[in-house]
Parts: sequence; structure tokens; C-alpha cells
Amino acid sequence: MEAVIKVGGSLAEEPTSIRALCCKLSELAVAHRILIVPGGGKFADTVREFDRVFNLSDSSAHNMAILAMDQYGLFLSDITPNSRTTTVLGMTKNSRGAGVTWIFLPSRLMVGRASVEHSWDVTSDSIAAYIAGELKAEKLILVTDVDGVFTADPKQDPNARLMETVTAGELLSSDRRTSVDRFLPKILLRTRLDCYVVNGRYPKRVDAILKGERVISTRIIV
Repeated sequence: MEAVIKVGGSLAEEPTSIRALCCKLSELAVAHRILIVPGGGKFADTVREFDRVFNLSDSSAHNMAILAMDQYGLFLSDITPNSRTTTVLGMTKNSRGAGVTWIFLPSRLMVGRASVEHSWDVTSDSIAAYIAGELKAEKLILVTDVDGVFTADPKQDPNARLMETVTAGELLSSDRRTSVDRFLPKILLRTRLDCYVVNGRYPKRVDAILKGERVISTRIIV
């Protein structure tokens, strides 16, 4: 597997952008062995709201959020040309040239599994990293609505600086909130994945990363 590509739920806030990204991913699937892992988006936000109101158990909230990823994955499949959903990782291992963009629905694999902790420190970032590790993927590409990992929240701080590279260890020891979840560095250190965070509003950047080209993004190294 060349790359596992997580498509963040925040991108669905911009219909034109998410449709353009999904069309590009469909094109890339012809030349590259890729697997799409969905974020949670508004579906996961609903789980967060239920947790806030009802104080759900960690396991219930975690499993509900993974089911939210399934829902977002079904949405992505509906707007991605030549796509199929699957719950079986083995279906995707030799997908290049088949004309199919595989979108993985993770609940069957992940619900109830103790491989990642059950907390809000684990989001679709960590789930995608776990899946990439299982597939021994060459790259993990986290596609979101910002250019990468910043020194501060770029939506709040105009002086926030994009980091072209950052180590998993630095993220693990940092107290600041970033565009990736807190558990992700632990999985990266265990799996030694080559990880990138990139802005999905510019689909050509995903293409460039697959080709090994330098592009505006953050590379997380181990």
C-alpha cells in the first residue's frame, strides 16, 4: 500500500472543496495504491455533544465516534467517482489499476478493540495511523482544512508559523493543541510511519506528496 489518506470531516464545510478533492482522489487511485479513511465531521460532533450532555462512558463515546466515521465514509463514497466502501482491509491491498477508489469503514475493525485508548485523545487521525500500520503503508497523509501543523492555532493567532517538519516526539511532549490528535505520535513512534498533514483545499498537494515532491505541508518524522 502506497498511502492511507485520511479525509478530514472539516472539509465537508466547503462543498466545492470536498467535491474537488474527492474527484482528485479518484484520479490518483488509478495510478497509486491508496486507501481512503474518513474523518468524523459533523457526525462525530454529534457524539461529542451527547457526551457533553450525558457524560457517556469512554468506551461508548469512542465506539460511537468510530461509527460516525462510517457515516462520513458513506458520504465520501457518494461524492467520489468510481468509489466503493469496504470493511475488509484485504480488499484494498492490490487496488492500483482496478479503477476503484476504496473507502474504508473502520467500525468492524476498530469497535471494541483495545489497540488504541478509548478517549477523545484518539480521533480519526490515530485510527487512520493504526490502519496504515496494519497495511504497512509507505505513507500516511492526513488531509485537513489547514496547511499543516503550526506553532499555534492559525485560526486564532495570525502569527502562527507553519512547521515544515516536526518530530513525533516533539508533538508527544507538547501541551499545545495542534491539527492532529494527541494519541497520533504514539502510533507513529510504534509504526515508524512517514506522515504528512496537508490542506485538502489544494488537491494537487496530495498528488505531489504521493510523487515524493516538496509541497506546502507538514511532515511528521520519527
